[in-house]
Amino acid sequence: MLKLFIGNKTYSSWSLRGWLAAKQSGLPFEEIVVPLYDAEWDRRREGDEFAPSSGKVPILWDDDIVVWDSLAIIEFLNERSGGDKFWPQDEAARAMARSMAAEMHSSYANLRRNHSMNIRQVYAQTEIAPEVTSEVDRIMELWAQARARFGGGGDFLFGEFGAVDIMFAPVITRFVTYSIPVARFALPYMEAVLNHPFMQDWIAAAQEEEWVIEKFEAPPQSA
Repeated sequence: MLKLFIGNKTYSSWSLRGWLAAKQSGLPFEEIVVPLYDAEWDRRREGDEFAPSSGKVPILWDDDIVVWDSLAIIEFLNERSGGDKFWPQDEAARAMARSMAAEMHSSYANLRRNHSMNIRQVYAQTEIAPEVTSEVDRIMELWAQARARFGGGGDFLFGEFGAVDIMFAPVITRFVTYSIPVARFALPYMEAVLNHPFMQDWIAAAQEEEWVIEKFEAPPQSA
């Protein structure tokens, strides 16, 4: 059986992506939650399970096959599950979805740095740094293009829930946590992602976690 090692569901954005991918695949998997930054973290991350990823989560094992990095996990599980659960069937839509997922993977460093994921909190809106606003605007631009061109068949960016929605799911939680203003058209899409059964399961589990990482609990500072 597949084994997926993830971090705290409250804070670990990349773990959320890997876990959503595992759920989307429909394949059975064992979920192993590893508390981040606790007293045993440095020792635990040196174990054989984490060696290939240098101690990072998520990391997926399939017997002696190992995959780490969320986008690689998506591609691996796409192949394992028949190739029809993650990406749009239309070639043009698929090309755009892959480009958006890759951009999400490599970009938006200011949003990530200034607004870490914390599913248990909702903070009052504060002034947002210009560099973050620029990244939010870019995300809105991409979402608008995807919805206008390919999203007519459902509630998600390309109609059906898939890889690109998985990649943006933690961003949506950040927008909620920090009360970041978004375009009006984006609100139904964000609601659809947050209300997806997989997301509801993850959020419920995060609420039940007892771990608190103080550095991720600080309210945002005004820009």
